[in-house]
Amino acid sequence: MSTQLRKFWESLSSSFWFTPMLMAASSVVLAFGTVYLDQSLLERWHLYGWIYGGGPEGARAVLSVIASSMITVAGVVFSITIVALSLASSQFGPRLLRNFMRDTANQVILGTFIATFLYCLLVLRTIRGLDEHEFVPHISVTTGVLLGVASIGVLIYFIHHTAVSIQASHIVSNVSQDLISAIDRLFPDELGEDELVVGAGENVDDNPTQPSVRRVEAKQSGYVQAIDNDSLLDLARKHDVVVSILCRPGRFVTAETVIASLTLSSHASDALLVNSVSELFIIGRERNSTQDVEFVVSQLVEVALRALSPGINDPFTAISCIDWLAAGLSHLAGRVLPSERRFDSDGNLRIIADSITFAGVANIAFNQIRQAGQPHPVIGIRLLDAIAAIAERAHRASDLQSLSSHAELIWQSAWQESLQGSDQLALERAYQTLQRVLNEGRPR
Repeated sequence: MSTQLRKFWESLSSSFWFTPMLMAASSVVLAFGTVYLDQSLLERWHLYGWIYGGGPEGARAVLSVIASSMITVAGVVFSITIVALSLASSQFGPRLLRNFMRDTANQVILGTFIATFLYCLLVLRTIRGLDEHEFVPHISVTTGVLLGVASIGVLIYFIHHTAVSIQASHIVSNVSQDLISAIDRLFPDELGEDELVVGAGENVDDNPTQPSVRRVEAKQSGYVQAIDNDSLLDLARKHDVVVSILCRPGRFVTAETVIASLTLSSHASDALLVNSVSELFIIGRERNSTQDVEFVVSQLVEVALRALSPGINDPFTAISCIDWLAAGLSHLAGRVLPSERRFDSDGNLRIIADSITFAGVANIAFNQIRQAGQPHPVIGIRLLDAIAAIAERAHRASDLQSLSSHAELIWQSAWQESLQGSDQLALERAYQTLQRVLNEGRPR
């Protein structure tokens, strides 16, 4: 799937209108289909006892009750959903609202009630009560009753789902699954025995003041949400240029900020090239996880920081965030991080990317939690345990060095507090365990 399509699909999947609209459209097709069956088969449905067999007034009453009930329940469901979103925004952070809106269950539940209401409304219009032209869509009314019964089951599930979805442990684990999915999508290759992280091309000159270099500026202000790397590589190969990406997904840029530079060869043409490259940078009003692993890590960090704030003071939720961050970074430590230099099929350098590093992700994951959790010894101990778990999966020397640096910072910060004897012992035990893991680590 191309980057533009993935971005478009993510915006659809995180909206409250797309799935309900599809279900409403399906209910229209279902209504016309069942009415057509009634018109084609006429009274044959009376041969089956489970088919509605009443008259037109009874059919109108049944469908009217179902329709009015469904639109009322839909309003209640929407209100409860808004309350859940408000609670999530205030307690866990506004950046988690996208996760709630992306919840397929909530979208299907809302769509079920709207679709049932619309179905009953469309079938109601076909019922005729005059003796000479009487028409009662028996199978359509029966289908409406079945949809009403199914909606009751959906309502029961909605109550359960809402109660579960606002629990801190459930929210944190869902964000962690998003982190694992983003790592699998962006870094699909696992670290092998002989894998090495390839360094950047330091010898490539990207000074925009040179005559052979063209600057690519952002067309609008916002966050870089994604870069169409495949199209960018094809464009660079076609025009025989080297593209230096100066800002990766997740960075905020203002209009006319230089986001890339083009190093042209002697026979390359820059006509319309700058504009074409600029269009491959997708810039929006907010960050997302399409190509931004750091954003998902920041979501877990935000939940932990709010849990450690004096107003909430919930270290248990912060500990849960640390545990899931350890799971995500352990997964990342076993993946091959792409080189900053990208080559075409002929082996020519085409792209110098601003790639993420394990150390950069670790800084986002641990720095702020360490600072906010300094008054809580249990946070420092859990951070050391988490780093030890990550170090067991880390194989690159740079990764182990980054983890060791964070361990030293946590150790120094913890000793600045007045720790009791048992806290000191637990902290020292965790630190010594981590040091053994780091010393036994064998970088590849």
